[in-house]
Amino acid sequence: MNVTDYISGKIERLPKGYVFTYADFAIEVNQKEAVIKALNRMVASGKIAKLSKGKYYKPENTPFGNLQPNQAQVVKDLLEENGKITGYLTGYSIYNQLGLTTQVSNTIQIGKNEIRPNFKRGRYTISFIKQKNTINKENIPLLQLLDAVRYIKKIPDANIEASCKRFFAILNELPDKEINTLVRLALKYPPATRALLGALLDALQQGKATEPLLKSLNPITKYKLTGATKALSTTEKWNIV
Repeated sequence: MNVTDYISGKIERLPKGYVFTYADFAIEVNQKEAVIKALNRMVASGKIAKLSKGKYYKPENTPFGNLQPNQAQVVKDLLEENGKITGYLTGYSIYNQLGLTTQVSNTIQIGKNEIRPNFKRGRYTISFIKQKNTINKENIPLLQLLDAVRYIKKIPDANIEASCKRFFAILNELPDKEINTLVRLALKYPPATRALLGALLDALQQGKATEPLLKSLNPITKYKLTGATKALSTTEKWNIV
């Protein structure tokens, strides 16, 4: 079987929207150039599409054109290394999923312990948020939520009052065990994030769970979050103005 037939057969078996590189094909080192040429010929014929330099995907065709791969596929090499989770989608990437905005951004934000400069990948800008907590599969949804609380002022097409109401609804669905984990993770976040989370949880009558948050704050520091006082009756205790 020649290189082109081998690659075509393997691509046929890939799911639509799957992102891959020449390294995904089991080939001899001296066949690398042949593989790259074969992939570029497939791009020209429309069988596959190019995401960015060296990255390709199998497009899903619709009456409105080819669909882009989902964001997790676009940056999957930045989320896992040697089978270990090293990052997670956050910020603009998940505000829509959390019901905080209807907008979808061309910026993909990733939470990582070690961050790097922003860069472009296809039509996307990839940016990074430093995460001080250990990242694992279980706590990613809670870290995403905490990141959204932290950057509440930057959620597009949303105001703080509406966002607080949405956070309240999300937190109301969490079991006590996850609330306690959320508080523990929040202790490595900035003071304003801890204060707002405390006010939200107090509004849910989770006063005992919020004690570590309150103890971690400077009692004379004020946190300006215009609109939070309209959504929550607990902001005075947390010095939110």
